[in-house]
Amino acid sequence: MAEEKPQPVQVLYCGVCGLPPEYCEFGPEFVKCKPWLIQNVPDLYPDLLKEGDGKEADKVANQLQATSISNAGAGSSAPQPEEVKRLPGGKIKKKDKQEIVIEKTTRQKRKCITTIKGLELFGIKLSDASKKFGKKFATGASVVKGPTEKEQIDVQGDIAYDIVDFITETWPNVPESAVFFIEDGKKVPAA
Repeated sequence: MAEEKPQPVQVLYCGVCGLPPEYCEFGPEFVKCKPWLIQNVPDLYPDLLKEGDGKEADKVANQLQATSISNAGAGSSAPQPEEVKRLPGGKIKKKDKQEIVIEKTTRQKRKCITTIKGLELFGIKLSDASKKFGKKFATGASVVKGPTEKEQIDVQGDIAYDIVDFITETWPNVPESAVFFIEDGKKVPAA
């Protein structure tokens, strides 16, 4: 007797959201998935066929394709929505705000550490920035990992208010409106 090896299951995925069709209704773009579902798996959602006949589904599908083609051909003349990165399960990955947060912490009686977070969001290399901070303020400055596993710069001394002018002068692509202080647990604009 010849035993057959089990074959892998072929899973059909939605062409719009990338989820299996059974889970499209729970996904973030079910309205956009409906025409694809009507065309490719009509037996899975019979209530969608009752909502509109096949001609209507073809019409909606053609409209979706036309809008995607017109958006691609429009170039920079029309504002396009930003491409959103999706994590597994359809969750949306949030984009970090471009802001620099400066926080002063007291270590012992009169020793202070100024922490600068967010410089890397402006394309600034943290190692180069820490060297510049150390030379300008004649203190120790180092790149360390913070509690959220993101790298930040720790500078010895209370230089929180002087450092804003230095950052905006040294790196002109950093606006002063993007620099914030953390005072008494609240985020306060530096400007």
